[in-house]
Parts: sequence; structure tokens; C-alpha cells
Amino acid sequence: MTDRVTIVPALSYADPNAAVAFLEAAFGFEPGLCITDGDGRVQHAELTYGGGRIMLGPVGWADWAKSPQAVSGANTQSVHVEVDDVDGHCRQARAAGADILAEPENQFYGHRTYRARDREGHVWTFAQPVREVSAAEMEAATGLKVRERP
Repeated sequence: MTDRVTIVPALSYADPNAAVAFLEAAFGFEPGLCITDGDGRVQHAELTYGGGRIMLGPVGWADWAKSPQAVSGANTQSVHVEVDDVDGHCRQARAAGADILAEPENQFYGHRTYRARDREGHVWTFAQPVREVSAAEMEAATGLKVRERP
């Protein structure tokens, strides 16, 4: 088994410098690799949180890379991050200006989660495992069929 992160989301921002500063202040990401042009504009940045990593860069490097700002706030994905203290994390995000879309709440699958939007419209979900839940409990809570986790 390796500690290598094998799935790394990449997000596009109209203002990647502001995004890096916001993600550090609001969500607690740690700085990593950062490549800038001659004017200091971020061209590629990597940020870490616990054992995970994200990449980000400016819009315009590819025709399909857009900030949600450019598409009326639409998201085709969101990033899910597990944290140790979801309520404290939410307070930090709110204080730094994140738009809290859903307050911390216990979920049927055993996590306490909240959802936030960053300044350019990317939606993030933050979760903290709070209890083990069996497939039978999840089925009873939702009325859906749940396959056991391997």
C-alpha cells in the first residue's frame, strides 16, 4: 500500500491567486507547489489537506476549463473533503467569507456534513465521520437499496 494520492481534483479559477489565498484561509488547505508567470499570476498550484491534494489554475489554459462564474454558477462536480472537526471547520469557512449552503448536519450514512461555495462558485462538501452505520440502517432511513461496503 502506498501513501500516494491517486485522485487529484483540478479546478479552474478566473483569479487563481485569490483562490489560493481563500482556500488556505477559509478551508485550511496548505500551500504546495506553485508555478507563476513573470507577473506573479498563478499558472498551476497544488494545495494539500490531510492526505489529499487539489490542483488549480487559471481559466483559459483549455477551452473546456471554466470557473463557475463563467457558466452562471453551474458546477459539474464538487469536491468532498473529510475533516476532524466539521463544526469548527464551518465556523472558519464562514469567518473567511465562504457562502455556507448547508449548515453542519448529521447524515443517514454516519457523517456530519456541511456544504459551502467559494468566491468563484465552486461547491465544496466537508464531512466528519461520527458513527458507523450498517446498510440495513441506511435502507431503513432512505427506503433505497444499499449494497454493503467492501
